[in-house]
Amino acid sequence: MPKKSTKKEKEQWKGEDDDETSLAKGISKLSTEDDENDAGSKAKKKEKKKKTSKLDKLKEEMIAGEKEKEEEKKQEKKQEQVKEAKVKKEIDHSPEENGLDEEEEEENRDALALEENGTSSTSTEVEEAKPKLSKKELKKLKKKMEYSKALEEMEEDGQFAVTQIETSKKDTAVLDNQLDIKVEKFSISARGKDLFVNADLHITHGRRYGLVGPNGHGKTTLLKHMASRALNIPANIDCLYCEQEVIADETKAIDAVLKADKKRTALLAEEKDLISKITEGGREITDRLKDVYEELRAINADAAEPKARRILAGLGFTKEMMSRATKDLSGGWRMRVSLARALFMEPTLLMLDEPTNHLDLNAVIWLDNYLQQWKKTLLVVSHDQSFLDNVCTDIIHLDQQKLYYYRGNYATFKKMFVQKRKEQIRDYDKQEKKLKDMKASGKSTKQAETKQKEALTRKQEKGKKKQSQFEDEDTKTELLAKPRDYIVKFSFPNPAPLNPPILGVYNVTFGYPGQNLLFKDLDFGIDMTSRVAIVGPNGVGKSTFLKLLTGEIQPQIGERRKNHRLRIGKYDQHSADQLNLDESPTEYLMRLFNLQYQDARKKLGKFGLASHAHTITNRDLSGGQRARVALAELSCRAPDVLILDEPTNNLDIESIDALADAIRDFTGGVIIVSHDERLIRDTDCQLWVVENKTINEIDGDFDDYRRELLEALGENIAHAAAASAPSAT
Repeated sequence: MPKKSTKKEKEQWKGEDDDETSLAKGISKLSTEDDENDAGSKAKKKEKKKKTSKLDKLKEEMIAGEKEKEEEKKQEKKQEQVKEAKVKKEIDHSPEENGLDEEEEEENRDALALEENGTSSTSTEVEEAKPKLSKKELKKLKKKMEYSKALEEMEEDGQFAVTQIETSKKDTAVLDNQLDIKVEKFSISARGKDLFVNADLHITHGRRYGLVGPNGHGKTTLLKHMASRALNIPANIDCLYCEQEVIADETKAIDAVLKADKKRTALLAEEKDLISKITEGGREITDRLKDVYEELRAINADAAEPKARRILAGLGFTKEMMSRATKDLSGGWRMRVSLARALFMEPTLLMLDEPTNHLDLNAVIWLDNYLQQWKKTLLVVSHDQSFLDNVCTDIIHLDQQKLYYYRGNYATFKKMFVQKRKEQIRDYDKQEKKLKDMKASGKSTKQAETKQKEALTRKQEKGKKKQSQFEDEDTKTELLAKPRDYIVKFSFPNPAPLNPPILGVYNVTFGYPGQNLLFKDLDFGIDMTSRVAIVGPNGVGKSTFLKLLTGEIQPQIGERRKNHRLRIGKYDQHSADQLNLDESPTEYLMRLFNLQYQDARKKLGKFGLASHAHTITNRDLSGGQRARVALAELSCRAPDVLILDEPTNNLDIESIDALADAIRDFTGGVIIVSHDERLIRDTDCQLWVVENKTINEIDGDFDDYRRELLEALGENIAHAAAASAPSAT
């Protein structure tokens, strides 16, 4: 044993300088025998005691100090290696380097192994910094890094993260020649919130689709991702997403539309240039000019301007407005120019997001009729049910982060959805009953749920079709979620009866300073049973007429009469902007109407405001949320007469239904200005049209007014038969 010990010490000290080596040899001679024997040795050897001089002891202490310093350096180096390995794991996870490559994994494992094999003298901090990572843990870490990278990309690229099945080059080449869109198993999230999860997008060429679903669930997001081609859209499909108003500059409205056709604009510019050079002679110029004329004839360039003027006229532009510079138009009118450009271009896929929001009823009627004759593919998001009924051949429903497809218009979809929801509720109730029975028989909750998931998996396997090849292998079967219907209930308290007439204007003349008169010799009055819808093109004075009724402006000639007990409740597009922005909706109603906290929240809940929005400031609410607060305030005022100016803006379909029901149940007087045909029909309103500086009741119903308007514009009247449109092959 002593010999072996000496040999070991020599190897340990090898590499030291000569002095230290000689000193080590001297000390080795004085070293004692090891006090530890092998477990199998029977005899114990006694320690050899050797006397050492003071000088030798001093030398021993010096060597021991050197050893300690070396050990400390080694430990520090180990800690640095571990830290570097961890930093690499957290940072290096770009899309092209998802997770860790083989070399990095080896380095990280080596570094961690070094730390794990450290001596018992390692500090507590080092002990905490040496986790053991199995392959499973490394896989989890890889997924975590991919998620972190996705969050970083969301910050850089508009807060969204998109995943979808990648197609091979061969499949891409085939898809690029198709006019149909088929995107399988795509997911979109915003700031970590899932909007779409393994959803399928199927768009058939030549169909007109309506995309519906509650506000804030991702409809607009989907359109934007399709337009930016973040989803796999075939290359030969030209997509146009109409969302922004045209630039305000010196360009005339008609020219802004015509310039959307870049090919025609370039050919006309070339024609002008060639004509200026034709005097110089030359065969080449003459031949090229002939080619330009042929190309212009081929694209039917002469018909472009009449077509553009027809579209602008349908959207409410007069001849004078068509020649007006876009900088002299309001934002709403510039948005109409943008819509006109999109219709003029006729892209393969036209996507419209709430196109009726900036239009008056006359323009909506024209657009409705025009799009019924659209020959290419259309995808539209709208809260106008009549518009969807008349225009759409198919409905795409965004529900529970998936897209569901229904053949037919919106009315057909509603009937089919009611039946589907009943089936979903029945399946969910069956599942809950089975789980309850299994728990009663002694199974744990986890066992019962596992067994139910297995049953669901078998059921899905039976129903699998050819599309199953696209299924994500990692997708796990989940228990059925409880179907949750989006229910909104509006109500206005019924007033006490008042003797007529309760409100009216008599022999009124009014015009804004420096402008032509809007009204002359105007007479109008209502009582508690009146149901009136004011219609007419933009600019004729509909909103001004309502202000005369409410007393916000005074007539130049004539008078306004009002019952002294009458309470008027007015809601317009600016009501939501007049809220106290520093208060929460709950605080706002409590202060105005001395309500209890729970009563205020109950009122807001009935008007469809989500519970989390009750206690945040009005400043942080969306436009739709503020509109609900304003409507809740209107209900609390308990008016005798409701005056509503474009109340459907910022409301979704379900809320418009609730508003129509509330107006129908209300026993007081109602005056509405709206571009929503269904609201007018459902509330049984009598149409009054503003024209020729006065207001007159229309002789007939809404269909009569629609037909008269389209005939005046020279349009062919399309029959709303979207549901019976030819089936896609």
